[in-house]
Amino acid sequence: MHAEVLDEPELEFGGGARHIDPRFGIATYGPADLLSPDAPRAVRLGLIGPADQLDGLSYWLERCREPIPAKDGRYPHLFPTFPGCDIDVGLHSTLVLSDRNTRTISPSMLRTIENSPAETGLSAAVDAYAEEIIALAEENRVDVLLIARPEQLVDVTRRSSRRSTRALPSTGSNAGGLPRGANFHDLLKARLLHLRQPIQIIRRSTWDEAFTPPVGYGRQDEASRAWNLHVALYYKAGGVPWRLLRNPPDLTTCYIGVSFYRNTEDTSLDTAVAQIFNERGDGVIVRGGPARITGSDRQPHLSRDDAHQLLLGALDAYRREHRTMPARVVLHKSSAFTSEEIEGFEGGAEDRRIDTLEMAWITTSDGARLFRGGKLAPPLRGTMLALSDRELILYTTGSVEFYSTYPGHYVPQPVGIRPTRPVRSPRETCAETLALTKMNWNQTRLDGQLPVTQRTANKVKAILRFCPPEQAVATRYAHYM
Repeated sequence: MHAEVLDEPELEFGGGARHIDPRFGIATYGPADLLSPDAPRAVRLGLIGPADQLDGLSYWLERCREPIPAKDGRYPHLFPTFPGCDIDVGLHSTLVLSDRNTRTISPSMLRTIENSPAETGLSAAVDAYAEEIIALAEENRVDVLLIARPEQLVDVTRRSSRRSTRALPSTGSNAGGLPRGANFHDLLKARLLHLRQPIQIIRRSTWDEAFTPPVGYGRQDEASRAWNLHVALYYKAGGVPWRLLRNPPDLTTCYIGVSFYRNTEDTSLDTAVAQIFNERGDGVIVRGGPARITGSDRQPHLSRDDAHQLLLGALDAYRREHRTMPARVVLHKSSAFTSEEIEGFEGGAEDRRIDTLEMAWITTSDGARLFRGGKLAPPLRGTMLALSDRELILYTTGSVEFYSTYPGHYVPQPVGIRPTRPVRSPRETCAETLALTKMNWNQTRLDGQLPVTQRTANKVKAILRFCPPEQAVATRYAHYM
């Protein structure tokens, strides 16, 4: 048994400069692709939503061109100033707004959404927004579509059993009823996965200080909201806000997360999906074959052939995207590996002549806990415990020295890492996993809980469950975040 506290991983920013915190790295050095001719210097936004919201949202985006002050002086590293959005500061990019690229949802439709039963109103909202979004996207004048969510809308959460979940048709209304857990965000994104442009959905409480957030939703300080939105828009427009560090001697690595979702009615089958990332954070999504719940652990698993084909599909997608094959593959899975899965994945790596394949089960249900001697504060982020080479515990959330506090609200839970056949030392495995938790372009703090391989799985699954198996879907991760 061995325990230690790992250093906070650094990220790479403009000019190859390094920093541990995404916001300070961008504010000081610019984004990682600052010197690239392909960096999005101007992000053309399409705006869709109620007319009164679009006026207020446009005003707030204009306000964000200038710096937004920090929340307070007690924790300057946790709540930094937003530097503004212009070509010579921060992301070194500007947002381009135009009346020509704006579509409004009619007042009569908003009344229909508000006055209809919850399911009918949700279906009407998805239909109305999808029609305007598709029309604007097909004109091909925008890079990202920013959607002002209707405040009249109440999301649907069905209490029916899991067996009633069904796929939402890709076009038209869903007269047969909505699936369990249906909501505007996931249904709209599922409907629009065929578009070239990603969409970003924003609530009124994000930009309107006078508007109370919905029950169950908090609100960050204004500078943090500006940081999170602008980084997400930059990434969705094809930018690289930050990237993992890579030393020249290191092997080129592809990170793959394998998870499962269910989207059809009256079936015991789940569908596998792989999320593939490189060090830059470029993400590709690949749907795989069916999985079955096993009697031993009640978790979905793949057959040998399906595991083999899923990895081949993931590596082929990586080659199409990057025009090369990685030398090393790190594969994380949301359930324990069976012997058939190990053999299938290893066979796929051998077929594609991958030098090194490292597999690990990532779990958030580890029962072990650590405590700091003589302190009431939670363990430091980066605290690791190696019970053996195949049983590692890592605190990806916890007290953060750079922030001088614990930024969470609840007792932090560690992540369990279970390598199948360890290749690297426990310290190296935990350090790499800790770095992967920072590849999150939906929030800009340094302390993500899950590695990108598994965190993205939750977002991808939430959307793909509403897509029929035959529906063509986007392969770029920007469409799901």
